[in-house]
Amino acid sequence: MTRAVNFHELALLSQGERQRLLQRTETDLSSYEEKVRAIIDAVRREGDEALARFARDFDKAPVEASQIQATEEDFAAAGKALDPQVKSAMDYAAEAIRKFHEDQKPEEMWLHEMRPGAFAGDRVRPIPSAACYVPRGKGAFPSVALMTSIPAKVAGVPELIIVTPPGPNGKVDDATLVAARMAGVDKVFKAGGAQAIAAVAYGTKTVPKVAKVIGPGSPWVAAAKRMVSHVIDTGTPAGPSELIVLADDTIDGRLAALDLLIESEHGPDSSAYLVTWSRRVAEEARAAIPHYWAKMGAQRAGFSATVLSGPVGGIVLARDEDEAIAFTNDYAPEHLEVLAREPFRYLGRLDHAGEILLGEHTPTTLGNFVLGPNHVLPTSGWAKTASPVSVFDFMKRTSIAYVTEKAYPELALNARRLATYEGFEGHANAVSELRDEILKG
Repeated sequence: MTRAVNFHELALLSQGERQRLLQRTETDLSSYEEKVRAIIDAVRREGDEALARFARDFDKAPVEASQIQATEEDFAAAGKALDPQVKSAMDYAAEAIRKFHEDQKPEEMWLHEMRPGAFAGDRVRPIPSAACYVPRGKGAFPSVALMTSIPAKVAGVPELIIVTPPGPNGKVDDATLVAARMAGVDKVFKAGGAQAIAAVAYGTKTVPKVAKVIGPGSPWVAAAKRMVSHVIDTGTPAGPSELIVLADDTIDGRLAALDLLIESEHGPDSSAYLVTWSRRVAEEARAAIPHYWAKMGAQRAGFSATVLSGPVGGIVLARDEDEAIAFTNDYAPEHLEVLAREPFRYLGRLDHAGEILLGEHTPTTLGNFVLGPNHVLPTSGWAKTASPVSVFDFMKRTSIAYVTEKAYPELALNARRLATYEGFEGHANAVSELRDEILKG
């Protein structure tokens, strides 16, 4: 692998050039919209027949309309075929994911006395149904099945399904089926891409319509989610992978290079930057990256090289710590690693990231698989306003209030004044002497 890793010096860039570094591959989805719209329309018209046809056309998988749902035989065969060591690692990960999300789960209801005799609070309930989207285009991702379905089960979602593209053999990946069973999901469907999003948004004979879909995906999935967002909650915007490794002068640049390859190997549509104000670290990392590519397979090394030598990857050298942190916050990465001997000294200034992994012993690999926090994170700058997938994605709050007879008059007086000012006569009448007369009987 001989491609040159991009090297950007922020001090030498124009505002436009700096802005281009902040772009993602899915920022503009207009090129996908026409084709995705046709896929969605086909699924609405033809249902399972369209899903099977798209599986054959796009996934090169021999799937018929009667074979969309994974069978009990598929689950049993997957359990027997899966490498025991892989299953053990999945058990290890599932335990951490379940514990983290159980600890995250809010109390079922709280009610506080806001004023003497006036009580208000929240009641939390699970959403009625959800689909977990598990991608497969560049590999198999049972970790995504665990990360999406376990929080949903912890939240108590009564109807939970998984949709995932079939492989070339027409079947669901063995580890994904085992992960589904670990999480307690019995219904897994062979559908991926835009067609899967359409199926769970509108329903087919086999695939149920659900209230929400969660999970990362390609620009095709992202475009489909935008187009059906008026009929289904599409959750956290989770597109192609992205990473910033923020490194100071206390670390070895080879370590930064090693970690930069973690997310850049996901695919050619990923984004990954090393951001540092140490020229030594930048040069050490740039020199080391080709050596690490040589230790990878051709496909993953090729993905990484495409990213790190392309328009949305490489090394960014800042003038100082302030400029590096400002760039990182502007970027709002999905994954943010802070490589430093004292990483906590920077934490208070890092405002926008899907996750922040601190120190030399916390590479993104651990967060992606076994630490417990969710790895389905906001992308494309949405970390400025959105959060990682959590139990809260599978729950909704209802406000609760109760006012005693003693507390009512003061509240009614002030509410009536505001209602009258805003011109709402019905509001005002409902807390006027008209109500008092009725309540007196």
